[in-house]
Amino acid sequence: MKRPNEIEREEVAMSTLVELTSVFEGIASMRIAQIKNQVLQATKFFDDLWHIYSQLRVDGLFRFGRSQSEDNVSDKELYIIITAEGGFSGDIDQKLIHYMLKTYDKEKNEIIVIGHHGAIQLAQRGISYKKYFKLPVKDQNINVTPIIREVQKYKTTAVYYQEYISLMVQDVKRIDLAAAVKEQSKQTTETEEIISEFNYIFEPSTYDVVDHLERSMMQIAISQLILNSKLAQYASRFRAMSASHQRADEAKSDLHLAYNRAKRGIKDERLKEIINGLRKAKAEV
Repeated sequence: MKRPNEIEREEVAMSTLVELTSVFEGIASMRIAQIKNQVLQATKFFDDLWHIYSQLRVDGLFRFGRSQSEDNVSDKELYIIITAEGGFSGDIDQKLIHYMLKTYDKEKNEIIVIGHHGAIQLAQRGISYKKYFKLPVKDQNINVTPIIREVQKYKTTAVYYQEYISLMVQDVKRIDLAAAVKEQSKQTTETEEIISEFNYIFEPSTYDVVDHLERSMMQIAISQLILNSKLAQYASRFRAMSASHQRADEAKSDLHLAYNRAKRGIKDERLKEIINGLRKAKAEV
């Protein structure tokens, strides 16, 4: 049986763990609120761009901002997977990798990883990837230009990301990037005004303007998917920390109970020794 001072040290250590998990739980909750607000602001800006783009369309295709340079485009499909930067976000990254591998074919697909944890997960499975980007630390003005340059080298791109459903529920999703751009605008309204070369002057050309808009909207779409993934990661972290906090608190309570029992046990032993000593003394008299 452990001595009370040993149990007391364990209880103090467990109290520290309870406090740490509570702090991490609070940080995750705060980050969720911040990112939600940023997602709403970016969506409004995207809607304004889409409104202009829908008036300016020169054909029915979304060309990823490369209408004038379609020659050196790979026939492979690019997979972009968005994971956490560290391994402190629950099991959602493992679910995402498993979901991606269901359709992955190294002869038909190439992978770009966003987030260090995803790169580690792929390396552990012996799967190579073309490039790795760190998950952006900040939630505003995310620079995704290097990713857009890679996207423009492929005819099609699919993004695997984590979706926030609720504080306790997160899911993994796949979406084609062109569809992601279109779906960012929830309501595409028909407008009477058509923006064309007949009523506007475009410099240097209409296609250059369209390409610029498409690149801008891809940047917003990818930024939104990154923010959605970060939102899901923080929610997964909140859930993990909440469960850890509860287990640590229960363990602390069990240790406190064991400490009291150990102290009572020592007192009982001492009392027994005193009683036995008195009995022995009476017997000798």
